[in-house]
Amino acid sequence: TIEFDVQGDFAPNLNIVFKFCDKDWKPYENIFLANIGYNTEYNLWLEKLPLRVTDARYHYTGVFPNQNVTFPFSGKWKFFIVDSQNPDKIYGEGKFFVVIPEVKMDVSITKNRMENIIPEIAALGRTITIFTSFTLPDTLYESNIQLVEIIENKKISYPIIIDKVKLTEQNYYEWNGGNKFLFIAKNIKPGNEYRQTDLRDIHRFSQKNVNAQYDGIEVSNFFKKRNRDFNGGSILTNYKSDYAEYLNVTFKIRPPENLTASVFLVGDFNNWKVLPDYEMFDDNGLLNLTVELKRGIYDYQYVTAENINGEIKNIDWYILEGNFWETENDYHIFLYYQTPEKGGYEKIIGYKKIISGGL
Repeated sequence: TIEFDVQGDFAPNLNIVFKFCDKDWKPYENIFLANIGYNTEYNLWLEKLPLRVTDARYHYTGVFPNQNVTFPFSGKWKFFIVDSQNPDKIYGEGKFFVVIPEVKMDVSITKNRMENIIPEIAALGRTITIFTSFTLPDTLYESNIQLVEIIENKKISYPIIIDKVKLTEQNYYEWNGGNKFLFIAKNIKPGNEYRQTDLRDIHRFSQKNVNAQYDGIEVSNFFKKRNRDFNGGSILTNYKSDYAEYLNVTFKIRPPENLTASVFLVGDFNNWKVLPDYEMFDDNGLLNLTVELKRGIYDYQYVTAENINGEIKNIDWYILEGNFWETENDYHIFLYYQTPEKGGYEKIIGYKKIISGGL
């Protein structure tokens, strides 16, 4: 499902173009993978939003695949919201996976302590190990197995990769010389449940400018186990509601005095990417950042990182949020295979989701 709002004096003429991608999210230029005739949703139908909603005028909802759009290839896909008269003018885009499984995968999780590293704080040594095993059918070739990719919750931009070619002490695989494989990912920190802001109450959040937390300023959660979250998701107010409006939401945190690194706001509203635009401002030790959000509930967290010439490095997801074995996360495991079909492409032949926390 693709949903978005549009701000404008009139309903624009928009299309959605779907493109099949390689494992690095780069669209293929192979004509055999273009899915011509079934790769575009034309002339999107936009509904008017209630008059009370002043920051957007129209809304679109579309469900795919449908009679106009199909996804015949198993792998990574991107969609682009474009001007119908000028497809090079892109208003928005998104990523999703299509999986046609050919291999049954067995996945398990164990609770461990960090190997080969002694952390300064004991809590940061809590880790899990994910084991992924499978047996290839006779129709597939062992040499064409590429890698296993693990995505925690919705952090698509920060996958854990177990590559057959680029093995490490933490991420490696075992092979019996035949058709049985075992991929192992170690030293995965489970983190903490995410923070949440709930902006649905029109009485508590009655103004255009509000704080993310009604009680005001947040602090480190390093030693505090949080309650269950949406595993990185959100729930937006129904677009037909008179109160499906946008608010200027200010996030505030007072970090520990010994924390010197820059702090960034990350959440479902920015696709869980640590971005320069979401670096928090320092106001005499109180960090804050204002983001425009539609009413709803959002998962988010604070991370530390370095902004070096516009490039984000040394990301730490745990120093402000904590690290607990009991945290419930979704781990999405994908198995990639280099297939010779259609001139060759990187195909997902196996998928499994496993939930941690119960162990």
